[in-house]
Amino acid sequence: MRNSTYEKSIYQKIALDIANKIVKGEFKLEEKISGRSTLASMYNVSPETVRRALALLKDQGVVSISKGSGIEILSISAAEKYIEKNKSTEYISTVKDEIIALMDEKKEIDDKIEDKFNQFMDMIDRFKNISPFTLIEIEIKENCKSLGKRVKDIMFWQNTGATMLAYRRENQIFISPGPEYVFTSGDVIVVIGNKDVYERTSRFLYNM
Repeated sequence: MRNSTYEKSIYQKIALDIANKIVKGEFKLEEKISGRSTLASMYNVSPETVRRALALLKDQGVVSISKGSGIEILSISAAEKYIEKNKSTEYISTVKDEIIALMDEKKEIDDKIEDKFNQFMDMIDRFKNISPFTLIEIEIKENCKSLGKRVKDIMFWQNTGATMLAYRRENQIFISPGPEYVFTSGDVIVVIGNKDVYERTSRFLYNM
């Protein structure tokens, strides 16, 4: 079942579309256009939704509606004014809805990534005593000699034997950043390697 917000959005869009058709000449001045049932079929909505759309246009003097005569186009200039009045609001509303939807999707993805990362960290903690590898965190500071450089440019793995699994920036965690990651002050990188990985990585990044 559609909610009222959805219905309002749909009938406003239909009214705007009909006004555009009038301005473009697809519906002619003083022409009788299709009845509500036909328009409802055209837009795949209920006749009530079409009635609401036409009521908006009638209130602005774009069309007239009567039982005997149907729907008649009254004014192209009124249709133009209706478009100008409503197109900005319609555009802003649409973009706002899209942004909110994308933000919701991003949050869902971020939550899943964080959950998987926590599972991974928990697994490492539980098996660290029997694993031949060591997981460490190293903060990237201003005196890091690789600051501003990419992982692949400094041959990070070849020089340290460490594989970069993730990095933290402020309150966000980024998994598997790959060879394009740029060493940035304030980041905390998470790497894994065998014996002495901390010493080797720190020495390479800071000339220790």
